[in-house]
Amino acid sequence: MKLFVIFIFSFMILINGCATIKEGAKKVLGVSTKTLEEGRKNAVSKTFNCDYNSCYNKTREILKDIEAYIYARDTKKQMIAIYVSEQDTTPVGIFFKETDAKKTQVEISSPSSYAKELISTKLFSALEEWLNPTQKEGKSDEKK
Repeated sequence: MKLFVIFIFSFMILINGCATIKEGAKKVLGVSTKTLEEGRKNAVSKTFNCDYNSCYNKTREILKDIEAYIYARDTKKQMIAIYVSEQDTTPVGIFFKETDAKKTQVEISSPSSYAKELISTKLFSALEEWLNPTQKEGKSDEKK
């Protein structure tokens, strides 16, 4: 068993170099967020009128409600990495950027445009509903 572990680490060093051992290990385990970080340039984003902590915590609640599977959280990178569901392991990254004390930009990144649109639609509408609960009530009253 020790020989196998040594072989795997040697192989990772050979392929990835010493500086990227940690990222290489994440790739082997299937929990790397590098692709999600690189995809931020094509992310879907929206700014919400709430502070960073409230937005982050509410996002985690919403992700549980929509049954997304959180596989990584990184407070330093201000991100949450999810799979669309436990069955659909398409990765999606949710990044937070505090634009000022009461505004937070949320970016959704994924190598899959379908997953990016699906999660951004669900998350953004739930955050809007949470921040503006009277708008939903007003819309339902108008239809009557």
